[in-house]
Amino acid sequence: MTQTTTDRPAGRASGAVVPVLAFAGIVVAVMQTLLVPVIKDLPQLLDTTPSNATWVLTSTLLSGAVATPIMGRLGDLYGKRRMLILSLAVMVVGALVSALTSDLLLMITGRTLQGFAMGAIPLGIGLMRDMLPREKLGSAMALMSSSIGVGGGLALPAAALVAQHSDWHGLYYGAAGLGLLAIALTLLVVPESPMRAEGTFDLPGAIGLSAGLVLFLLPITKGSDWGWASGTTLGLFAASAVVLVLWGVMELRVKAPLVDLRTTARPAVLFTNLASIMVGVSFYVVSLVLPQLLQLPESTGYGLGRSMVVAGLLVAPLGLTMMFTAPVYARLSAKYGPKFTLILGLLIIAIGYGAGLGLMSAAWQSLVISVLLGAGIGLAYSSLPALIVGAVPASETGAANGLNTLMRSIGTSVSSAVIGMVLANTANTVGGVEIPTMHGFRVSFLIATGAVAVGLLLALFLPGRRPSGKPQLRAGSEEDAALERAERVLRGFRGLVLDADGSPVARAKVTLIDRRGRQAGATLSAEDGSYALTVPDRGSYVVAARATGHGPLASSAIHAGDERPVDLDLSLPGETVPA
Repeated sequence: MTQTTTDRPAGRASGAVVPVLAFAGIVVAVMQTLLVPVIKDLPQLLDTTPSNATWVLTSTLLSGAVATPIMGRLGDLYGKRRMLILSLAVMVVGALVSALTSDLLLMITGRTLQGFAMGAIPLGIGLMRDMLPREKLGSAMALMSSSIGVGGGLALPAAALVAQHSDWHGLYYGAAGLGLLAIALTLLVVPESPMRAEGTFDLPGAIGLSAGLVLFLLPITKGSDWGWASGTTLGLFAASAVVLVLWGVMELRVKAPLVDLRTTARPAVLFTNLASIMVGVSFYVVSLVLPQLLQLPESTGYGLGRSMVVAGLLVAPLGLTMMFTAPVYARLSAKYGPKFTLILGLLIIAIGYGAGLGLMSAAWQSLVISVLLGAGIGLAYSSLPALIVGAVPASETGAANGLNTLMRSIGTSVSSAVIGMVLANTANTVGGVEIPTMHGFRVSFLIATGAVAVGLLLALFLPGRRPSGKPQLRAGSEEDAALERAERVLRGFRGLVLDADGSPVARAKVTLIDRRGRQAGATLSAEDGSYALTVPDRGSYVVAARATGHGPLASSAIHAGDERPVDLDLSLPGETVPA
């Protein structure tokens, strides 16, 4: 399959595209926290044991982790809007399955289908990159990335209200309705991106990655029940390591891999993904600790005695602050770069958790913690897609952001397992019921602070902006965006595609191939035969052209630098004509 890929926006999108895509991301994120208000009641509601009931949560996590990188790659190959709608449709089916049953196996099946929709977030980021002008892209990607936290934060009070005053199955009917609304809005407002990656879908790679992730995440989520030193837990971890190593060796040998590990190894991508795990850990800690602290009875001596709904409302500013942080991020990132905003966000998270160690004695203090952490997590989450998009070709945006979203999911999974273990091991047993202690809450906050410290260290290794003697460009206006696009062209190739008679050839495909034989960019020649290609990095490239009805492929090997464009005319058939 041969399709067109460029590094430029595909065209003008309506102003409603960003809010619609962000709404889809929020709807998907709701699935992650939908059952938090009824977690403790699930064994009775499903007539099963507590260990079996946890599969209702674990299944969503596992399917989301598997689907995220796969849907990102499918979106790059076959259309991001198409895969976004498919993800939402599967989620709606899963929500309806769960709404119509109280049987454990059917509930797990429905929850598994719901987790499949997590791929919608990287797909939305990829659509934004393909369609939006540079000056609007930063804040749009920030909002889409933050939708994970926004949806999770806003779902808590809404789900608590439904669970407290109605049948808990109403949670799923509501989720299905939101999913249908997101599908309808996407069909009406969001155009399909014309940008496609080269190659075919790597099915063996998808199977290998899925197996490795399930083998890794399963013992993380079930380790507390099975025992961390049990043969099952250790055996699954060992099997995961073997499968993922073999998968990595196979991916390095595949021409069109599911995940380009060479690109993933670039410092900008590698350290961003590692930092993403730490941000995921820090985000989930507050979601686990504050609702429990707020709902514990005052008779414990430290519980705040609030209802399920009030607790949800006090935690909701976490998501709201993340949403309102997106425009602030855009301004800071335009001036200082996404690395700066990531570091600033992590520092604010550290301050929030540090302050939280002494702010657990009143309900209003939980509100302060939620706002502080929401601001920090919002800045950190907003920075991640910008760092990824700036480090990978447009043809790999969906897969790369899918992998980054997966890293955040791994962080929340690790956080859930570790904090769950800490709270269980520090709990007091009262009347046969385990009650979390203030000591456990504070240890959890210290763990989050430690994760943030590791994230800060990783962020410091991220490449900064390249030094330049020219004034720093900002993506804050149409003029600055145009200047930045012009500067990028100066770091690439430009010229004409000509036929054997020297006449210009319109709509010829011009492809940029790097020294590893992989496509680094592509475009179509204009009506006058002209083309322009940017280069992602310095190095040796092959520029190739071909057109329907013309002779053999024309190509030329050229070394691209940073300072000036390479003028290169390509003649069909076969011969390169120097400019």
